[in-house]
Amino acid sequence: MYSSQAANWRAFDFSVSCMNARVIGWGLIVLTLGIWQLVALGEHPEFVLGPAEIAGDFAAALRSGELLPHVGASLLRSLPGFALGSAIGVILGLLAGVARSLDQMLSPLVFLTYPVPKIVFLPIVMLWIGIGDASKIVIIALACFYPCFINAYYGARSTPTIMVWASLNMGARRSQVFRKIVVPSALPLVFAGLRVSLALSFILLFSAEMINARSGLGFLIRQSESSLRFDLMYVSIVAVAALGYASDQLLLLARRRVLAWQEVRS
Repeated sequence: MYSSQAANWRAFDFSVSCMNARVIGWGLIVLTLGIWQLVALGEHPEFVLGPAEIAGDFAAALRSGELLPHVGASLLRSLPGFALGSAIGVILGLLAGVARSLDQMLSPLVFLTYPVPKIVFLPIVMLWIGIGDASKIVIIALACFYPCFINAYYGARSTPTIMVWASLNMGARRSQVFRKIVVPSALPLVFAGLRVSLALSFILLFSAEMINARSGLGFLIRQSESSLRFDLMYVSIVAVAALGYASDQLLLLARRRVLAWQEVRS
């Protein structure tokens, strides 16, 4: 009886703490925007635009149609690259986590090249397949591959051995163990890798667009900065942040749907 009441009290105390933390988090955002607005009222307001002015410029850019074509161009590069690199990384990572021979073939190369910044491969990829969108998609896919491979690899290797042995002793085939035991056990780490890869896809996208592109938000940021269109530059940066946040929230929604059993347990 006492332990049950103590557990309920701890749960209530934790929920109150979470609520307070959420309020503090939003308060920090409001405080940051307020400080930003005050800084924008300083000596050089033409260089530092405030949140209110950027919001008006953002709405104007949407109405004029100046922003949306570049948003579409960026998404047409980032989404295929993210999907391709993540799919290959997850599949090979799961297989390498359970197959010793594949692990010995792939892991040395993957872990040797993992620390190298993937943007350095862009000139090589451009020499091989040209300077069009294909090179940008390939370099994004390359960056997304590594976090997905490594997280899927360790997720598969962390599968409880007793569950594998019990399934095999009960007559399950190895393919069934892989689908029913290994993959569900690895999914939390797989989604962690997908979140990292999603962030990297935007980082590599805008880096590549700033180096060589005729469209996209990265190109728009560089062009507006060189032409002293600081309003459009800030609008483009806000668009980048909005795309990244929306994509991350969609991925978190998918994670909650797929891992509903883990959300309930936690």
